[in-house]
Amino acid sequence: MIEAKNLTMYYGPTMALDRVSFEAREKEVVGLLGPNGAGKSTLMRILTTFIYPTQGTAHICGFDITKDPLSVRELIGYLPENPPLYVDMRVDEFIDFVGRARGLSGGKLRERKDWAVETTQIADVWKHPVSELSLGYRQRVGLAQALIHDPRVVILDEPTSGLDPMQIVGIRKLIRDLAKDKTIIFSTHILQEASAVSDRLLIIDQGSIIAQGTVSELKMNKAGGHTFGIGIQANRQDVEEALKGLNCVKKFEFIESISSVSRFICSADSYEDASRAINRITREKDWFLRELTLIEPSLEDIFLGLFKTAGQAK
Repeated sequence: MIEAKNLTMYYGPTMALDRVSFEAREKEVVGLLGPNGAGKSTLMRILTTFIYPTQGTAHICGFDITKDPLSVRELIGYLPENPPLYVDMRVDEFIDFVGRARGLSGGKLRERKDWAVETTQIADVWKHPVSELSLGYRQRVGLAQALIHDPRVVILDEPTSGLDPMQIVGIRKLIRDLAKDKTIIFSTHILQEASAVSDRLLIIDQGSIIAQGTVSELKMNKAGGHTFGIGIQANRQDVEEALKGLNCVKKFEFIESISSVSRFICSADSYEDASRAINRITREKDWFLRELTLIEPSLEDIFLGLFKTAGQAK
């Protein structure tokens, strides 16, 4: 549905995007995650043909964003970080206006308006002036305008920004429901937000994609291999000597000794190989293996490590 190739963007001498390439499949939710100023909004503005890239291009449902932008716009629903609302209109007038601008009329327009009202839950403010809406309702009205024409691709820039916890839960559910028949890209700088609704993550920093994949894939590919904890009922020095002799254990760190149990944190390229070797050596030495636990890195560990590695590379 989306194929970006070497998207590059300069604002004067400042490079906002650096040869960004990725794909998004049909009915896939792709979370674009990165710190403020990483280039997320620039990438979304390019994909929606709001701005044109300095170099590279992208295809949306087969249409080139630089050669056929009108066809691309017909297929896309876009919610910028600041919803594009006409504050002098009532909500019903605004949604009707957007629907007609999208080429809807008659029964089809009524059908889509009814759907948008129910889906985004704006019935309570349907006749209210946009200027009187709370931030949460403005975000919902912005979603309604992005969805009124039933787009195949939905692009959402920080869709939960400024919302309270209940509103955030509602937006998350809406994104998952929409993904049943649409491709969705949404940006955020909140780790839990990205992992909660995304099928796949694109991690962007300083204009470059530094990693991509599912949360599980990112954990598996974390630099340093697998981390695990062991607890062996034996003398600390003896256990350390045994661990030094295991080629499959890359490094280890002593944590504590409690009730004659020596505890270590270890890392290895293969948890399976390391666990087999540790089991074997404890049997050979007649030690009691009290603990052998794989430690999955947290999302914070993964992303901080990725950003640190990317910063060192630059």
